[in-house]
Amino acid sequence: MLSVLVANQHRVISRGELSKLAGLEGLSERRCDSVLVQIRRHLGPGSVTTVRGRGWRLSAAHVQAATAALPDE
Repeated sequence: MLSVLVANQHRVISRGELSKLAGLEGLSERRCDSVLVQIRRHLGPGSVTTVRGRGWRLSAAHVQAATAALPDE
């Protein structure tokens, strides 16, 4: 999910799209939320902004830390 947020850092991404792109499609909606909690714990509380009724966006101030946290591919 972190890589999806980094790739879409300039826009709000919905739960459905985030789940689909992260390969979590078909799992509980709460699974998406729990992964976001883990990302916020790792990057900091302001790292992922919730846009009520629309989805989430990676904070511009946390893009570098998020990119560094991604595994080397």
